[in-house]
Amino acid sequence: MLNSVFARRLYLCWLIANNERPNVPKLMALSGWPRRTLQDVLKALPGMGLELAFVQQGVRNNDGYYQIESWGPLNPQWIDSHRQQIIGAIE
Repeated sequence: MLNSVFARRLYLCWLIANNERPNVPKLMALSGWPRRTLQDVLKALPGMGLELAFVQQGVRNNDGYYQIESWGPLNPQWIDSHRQQIIGAIE
């Protein structure tokens, strides 16, 4: 059984990888999580060995989206195939 904190991180990785231009408002809508929870999970991803980049678009400082540049030790195919188990561990 997956730990809910770890499952949240895996699910966020899946959301970032499987949605076009995932920014904070879009990720909030997709996950149903409050902004603070989402920001905390985003901040924790590099600690798992994942390389996350914010692609700046537009004039404002926070105009842009997230993308995964390197999955590090994570296997995106495993996350994809176990997505329902991951979601179940979060709920």
